Amino acid sequence: MKADYLTFRRGTSVSILGFAIQLVLALAFLIYAQYSRDHAAFTTALYLGLGLLVWFTLAVMFDLHRRERLEALEIESFGTSDTGSAFKTGEDEIREAARRLAAMQRFFVPSMSLLIAGGLIGVGWWRLGGGRAIVHQEAAVDAQLPGWGIAIGIGAAFVGFVFARFVAGMAKQKVWASLRAGAAYAVGAALFGLSLAVAHFIHYAGKEDVALRYLPVVFPIAMIVFGCEVIVNFALDIYRPRRPGEDHRAALDSRVLGFLAAPDKIAESLGEAINYQFGIDVTGSWFYKLLSRSLATLSMLAVTIAWLLTGLVVIEPHQRAMILTWGTVTRADVGPGLHVKWPWPISTVEIPEQVETTVVDGKPVHWRLRTVEGVRVLHIGTNPPDEDKGPILWTKQHALNEQFLIVQPSQDSAPAGVPAGEEVREVALVAIEVPVHYVVKDVRAFDEVASPEVRDQLFTSLGRRVVMRFASRLTVDQVLTTDRSSLAEQLRSDLAREFAGLNNGKGAGIEILFVGIEGVHPPMKVAPQFEQVIGDRQKRDMAIEDAQLYKIERLTKAAGTVERAERIAGKLDELDAKMRGGAGEAEIAAFRLEIQHDLEEAGGEMGALLIEASARRWTRHMGERGRAALHQGQVASYTAAPELYRAKKYFEALAEVMTGARVFIVPEQTSMVRLELQDQGAGADVFNPEAGGP
Repeated sequence: MKADYLTFRRGTSVSILGFAIQLVLALAFLIYAQYSRDHAAFTTALYLGLGLLVWFTLAVMFDLHRRERLEALEIESFGTSDTGSAFKTGEDEIREAARRLAAMQRFFVPSMSLLIAGGLIGVGWWRLGGGRAIVHQEAAVDAQLPGWGIAIGIGAAFVGFVFARFVAGMAKQKVWASLRAGAAYAVGAALFGLSLAVAHFIHYAGKEDVALRYLPVVFPIAMIVFGCEVIVNFALDIYRPRRPGEDHRAALDSRVLGFLAAPDKIAESLGEAINYQFGIDVTGSWFYKLLSRSLATLSMLAVTIAWLLTGLVVIEPHQRAMILTWGTVTRADVGPGLHVKWPWPISTVEIPEQVETTVVDGKPVHWRLRTVEGVRVLHIGTNPPDEDKGPILWTKQHALNEQFLIVQPSQDSAPAGVPAGEEVREVALVAIEVPVHYVVKDVRAFDEVASPEVRDQLFTSLGRRVVMRFASRLTVDQVLTTDRSSLAEQLRSDLAREFAGLNNGKGAGIEILFVGIEGVHPPMKVAPQFEQVIGDRQKRDMAIEDAQLYKIERLTKAAGTVERAERIAGKLDELDAKMRGGAGEAEIAAFRLEIQHDLEEAGGEMGALLIEASARRWTRHMGERGRAALHQGQVASYTAAPELYRAKKYFEALAEVMTGARVFIVPEQTSMVRLELQDQGAGADVFNPEAGGP
């Protein structure tokens, strides 16, 4: 084909058309990704967006070629005319389009190649991080708009492949060889769209999320590989020898995708490789010709076997399922293992799904879990506290969007002066955490009660209604102080009764294992008043405990044990009653003696005091009795010998008085006595018979 300006204008038009088609496909995938929250679709939109740079580069390239051809025609026309001699000397100066074309091939195309390679690698690496999170998540990967995903994917695959074949056919001409790069990215768009459609179809038909789970990783890896290929092409193109006048192949032209854009070349290459390997023309053998004639039959047989294999279904250990035949449930509860059913679409398998909602970066994220095993938790009271808020205090905010329940006020808080029979319209507000743990018992009833998206919302709404009715019958004192285990058991019965009425009396298919009443607290604004009341009650209880401690200490100290002290106190009260009742003195004395014996046997302070008093009384009694006997003996001695008795008493008194005194005996005739007062030990004790003895 002649390389004139019309040929290059055709190449420019095709490049602009490819740019428009790729832009429409990119916008379609981008809009779908935003509405469906599809990670793989958004990656596809980014890949198609980077492909726009390829079509833009091709359009610029062919347009510059067109301008260069027009410029060459003009120069040629000037050269053949009579006036062309004026331009012969400055022909190189007027070839502006040729210089632009050369600069484009030298700088613009390599720069765009590196830009596209960097974009593919950078975007692929960025999207690979989010794809890994999806692969490793425990929840099932959900497709929110599978129908649209299949339709857009098939449409992109059809348009991309047809247009890629068209462009690849044009690229067989040497003048349009650069269109191979556009054909490669068009077939890449077709492959991305086809992969997305197949993944959504597998999830929709077989309820398997394997393809959807790994596509968010496969697409970024493919982009990174394509980007690395462009860099390798760029590096090899630098050292590749060039022939004069030869147009070099742009680095942004992907050889891998180019083979897919022209599958006939792949078949030819494979045939040549097989022939070379075996050393014969395999395509001309009878076996190859027989296989070619039976290809349709073998394909139908393979499709039939694949269809029959849909009659085998494997239920995982954590799942329970139902088998539907023509939409009617034929086996309501199918356990884990391998099961046989009619092929699809005669029989299908339905596994109840659970939708869990978590908050990531302030946005709700929904997870689909295809399982009915394990214990599930509903929070039908106020929201549970955040895990990273530290200690939970009534006076500080520890949960978002708390929901308060209306309860009756305390019985002691009724205002004074209200007439009997007149209603007092006072209520109290408290927040109560009510976690409900349940398991699935009836798979069919659980699946029929509601769709997975609203099933937990239905259970939560019904549970909160039951909690509101239940709390309205309680007082604030019961909620804060009464045994909550009994209240939780009553609430569990009410919830079971409410859920049993769902699904036209079939029930919700669940069994409630546990209902808790936890984290009860008043609103934050009135929490200080509640804390003050609780503090006063604690002080009251502390005072009572101190009094009990003092009582036990005093009674134990007085009577040995509290029981004995209380028994003796009862007897003392009985003694007072007898004394007031006019009982006889003998009876009262006997009862007093009994009380005294009890106190003495108790071993406390009272018993010790009684025993000590008895001992002192006995000692004093015996002392007085001895003195009385001594007096009687002295009277008898005086009566028998009065003079002797007086002399004896006189000398006893004299001895008592002179005890320790110095006595000197001198003759009566001595009128002067000289004493040596310092010699105190020289005298003798005249009243001591043993004094002066050896």
